[in-house]
Amino acid sequence: MKERLILFNAPMVRAVLAGDKTQTRRIAMPVKHPDLGNLYAPGALVLEREPQHVIDRACPHGRPGDRLRVREPWRSTTDLDKYSGSEMADRCLDAGYNVPWAPIQYEADGARRDWMHTGSPPHDGPPKPGRYRHARFMPRWACRLTLEVTRVRVERLQAINHMDALAEGVGLNPSAAEVPMTVPPGESLPRAMFRALWEQINGAGAWDANPWVWVVEFRPVGAKEA
Repeated sequence: MKERLILFNAPMVRAVLAGDKTQTRRIAMPVKHPDLGNLYAPGALVLEREPQHVIDRACPHGRPGDRLRVREPWRSTTDLDKYSGSEMADRCLDAGYNVPWAPIQYEADGARRDWMHTGSPPHDGPPKPGRYRHARFMPRWACRLTLEVTRVRVERLQAINHMDALAEGVGLNPSAAEVPMTVPPGESLPRAMFRALWEQINGAGAWDANPWVWVVEFRPVGAKEA
């Protein structure tokens, strides 16, 4: 079993926490056949025709049984604003702690971890939330969500159907995705919401490009206490 890091924005973290998000799609970059070594590139990806065990081994996001640690938007306290996540870890280890830690506030739902453990020097009054930090800067030790990969496959982006769009965590409320959108005639609301979310993340025209994507299905396996 391997463990990897994966980024989710705040709405998708909320969907995971609610049990609504059980899939994620990531653009398929060039990969090598696990046995033959030949390259599968976007636009010419034929991995979908391979046996499942080959697909599992080729997926860069893990195979069934592997774990994903979720990186999400976060904050620490104001007195730690000048430190990066790795610098916080170094300070902890230099101080003699066995593992890195710091007060963490998760932007998705406002949950806090170790918030009253203020370290040294002590806070002047209650701890105050510090600067916003993007998910890409969340260190592994600050991650609270762990997911287990249950299935992987490859397909074209636009192959997503109504049920898979729901499994992406978009729900049935357009405001929940926090992205402006329209619903074309004949398209289901969840699929339209996913299309709008995909373009918000990947840029205008990203949906029309219809790239090959990895579809990673997962289930939560526990969260650190907030």
